[in-house]
Amino acid sequence: MKRILTLCLLFITAVAFAKPPKNQYVRIRSGYGDVIIRLYNETPKHRDNFIKLTKQGFYNGTLFHRVIQDFMIQGGDPDSRDTSKNKKGAELGNGDVNYTVPAEFRDSLFHKRGVLAAARDDNPEKASSGCQFYIVEGKRFTPGKLDTLEIKRLKGRKIPTWQRDIYTSVGGAPHLDQNYTVYGEVVTGIDMVDRIAAVKRDGNDRPEVDIPMTVELLSKKECERMDELLWPKSK
Repeated sequence: MKRILTLCLLFITAVAFAKPPKNQYVRIRSGYGDVIIRLYNETPKHRDNFIKLTKQGFYNGTLFHRVIQDFMIQGGDPDSRDTSKNKKGAELGNGDVNYTVPAEFRDSLFHKRGVLAAARDDNPEKASSGCQFYIVEGKRFTPGKLDTLEIKRLKGRKIPTWQRDIYTSVGGAPHLDQNYTVYGEVVTGIDMVDRIAAVKRDGNDRPEVDIPMTVELLSKKECERMDELLWPKSK
């Protein structure tokens, strides 16, 4: 009996002190393909909230309910899972959980193509929705367009040179920077975002044909393999 108790205590201790992966990755599946997203450690509140909801299966069956080509695809509204609320033509996007997540703006995290960011309502603290998110498809900008954007939309805030280089070569949605929290990025499968962004949609930017998703955490071993693929160790 003592041996069994000892083994149980050792197992519980090992689980309690098991180190999480260096980077946590999630997989979002849809009928248009899959993406794998790395959650940023620099935004721990958003990272941990997304992990918590994913573990609960919260996102499974929710829809990408708002899509705009050359801009973004949005999902995570719990009402979109409820067939009594998401009838054809119904406007979605008002569903949420009963809390928000404090903004976690970082100068190094910006709205380049492929980032995961938190949606929010209009609030002075710019606190994020507890569940709704979007993935940026974005578009490329010319230097002149960025200059105009700085004056008209960013109220004179200058976009750093290294970010301008990415917005002109890779693309993104720079007018959202420092207004919505960016907390992850697509590392594989960006084509899924392009396919969803291109679907036919109604006047509310809702896809005419529903696009449900499932979201799952990659295992620790899978996360380690992704790290190795993205940042191979030098021999």
